[in-house]
This record gives sequence, C-alpha cells and structure tokens, in this order.
Amino acid sequence: MHMVVLTKGVPDFREGQVSFDEDGHLERGKTPTVMNPNDKHALRGALQTKVRHGGDVSVMSMGPPGYKEVLQEAMESVYADELYLLSDREMAAADTWATAITLTTGLEKLEQEPDLLFAGFKTADGETGHTGPQTAWGLDIPMVTHVVALDVDEEAGTVRAKRLVEGDIEEIETVEAPMPALIVMDPEFEPSYRTAGARLTHKDLRADTQERAPDYEDHLTVWDHQALNLDPDFIGLDGSPTIVESVDPIPKPPAEREATMVDADDAEGMESVLEELQPHAAGASEAAGD
Repeated sequence: MHMVVLTKGVPDFREGQVSFDEDGHLERGKTPTVMNPNDKHALRGALQTKVRHGGDVSVMSMGPPGYKEVLQEAMESVYADELYLLSDREMAAADTWATAITLTTGLEKLEQEPDLLFAGFKTADGETGHTGPQTAWGLDIPMVTHVVALDVDEEAGTVRAKRLVEGDIEEIETVEAPMPALIVMDPEFEPSYRTAGARLTHKDLRADTQERAPDYEDHLTVWDHQALNLDPDFIGLDGSPTIVESVDPIPKPPAEREATMVDADDAEGMESVLEELQPHAAGASEAAGD
C-alpha cells in the first residue's frame, strides 16, 4: 500500500516571530517557516496506517526551496520513505486552485499510484481548507473529511472511517469509501497503538528513520514546472483566480490588564466578587429561559 501526505510550510505565528511591513503586509522572508500545525494530524494518521498495514509513505509539498526543512521534519514525524518538493518561481503566489493543480500533476507523476492521500484540516495562513478537497477533485477520487479514526480493508480495497460531524450537537458518522481516497484528518484525531506488535513496529520504524533523516536529501525529489509539464499560465499567480489584496495583522491584546486579587479566605472580598458576577449569571439564565 502506498500513502502520500500533503503538507505545507506556514509562517510561525507565535508572538514575536511574525514580521509585517509598514503597510501591515506579512513579510515572509523575515518570518520563520514551520510545518502547518494541522498537517501533523495527517502525518500521524498516515503513520498509524503504516504501522497497522505496512506499505510506504511519501510526503509531498509545493513551495520554495526552504520547504526542504519542513519535509525533513515530516520524515522524522511519519518515518516517510520518500519526499517530494514541487518548486520553482512559476509556482509562486498560487491560490488553493493553482496549488491543487500542481499537486495533482505531481501525484500523477509518481511511479506508484497512491492508495490513500492524507491532508490536514486547513492551513494556518490561509484557513480555507480547500487544497485537499480540490486535489481530490483533480484526481477524481472520493474524500472523507473530519476523520477521527480509520482502518483499511486491503482485500476489499476500502477505507472505513469515523468522522466528526459538528452542528447543534457533535455526532460521529461512520463512512466507507473505495480506495484510492483522500483522508482529511480532524484535529481531534489521536493515533492508537494498543497491541504489542504495533508498538514494536512503531519502535522499529522510528529507529530506521533516525538513521535515514540526517541524509533526507538522498530521499528528496524536486520537480519544477517543466518536469511536471505544466503551463505557467495555469499555475502560480497567473493561474490563480483568487487575488489577496492585503493581509491585516491580528491586533495585539493590551499588554496590561486591570485585575483585583481576592484571597479565598477573605469573606468580604469574595462577597464583592459574587456581587460582580450575579448580573451576568442572571442574564445567562434569562437567555436560557430559566
């Protein structure tokens, strides 16, 4: 079985890491790049599947040469066998549609067709959640989103997944899809290695990767638009119907906030806290119809 995880580098949005110019535009060159946090759930889903069913895992990303470090981190996380970076200037400034076209072409160029694709829920810099589903559309394969648990029936050629359905109440829906398929992992996913055999396999894979990861570039393939036979008019900025005019930085909270310290043993002080909270509690009760 062959699995491919799609991942992306995003700006490090931790406080003090993000750099904006005087117009409020993100300066990517001055902001460190890290792996998209939601992609780590996709990596864990692929690793759990590899431990349970065997097979190979590849990781693919589209981005600048600096994404090589993101792919190295992915190899260390998912114990990947091969890494693929789709990269050149013609691919730059792509929206989700142009990115999906590029990824679709890269996936079709692989020697072995993926049985399962794994993607994160959304990226920290775009927040659209479109790239994974658009790639599935490009490949004409089914997709299952918000997955919190999954297993594979290799003989039947199907994947069975539990997905989180959010609404007035949260429900778990069980679905089955033929492979190949795209699996979008939900942040609620937690990998499970309950059997001794699974834990031993996990340990062996980790040991193998610790030897392989320092020389990750020996397992890295880089394709530009010419290698993928892509027309520059349909990728990158030129192929993107969505144009981002500007990005507004998130306002910082006040550095200092007024606070009143009340000791739990101070009866008078606790009474004043109760008086402050009572009007809010009354409002909540009225809203609930009490």
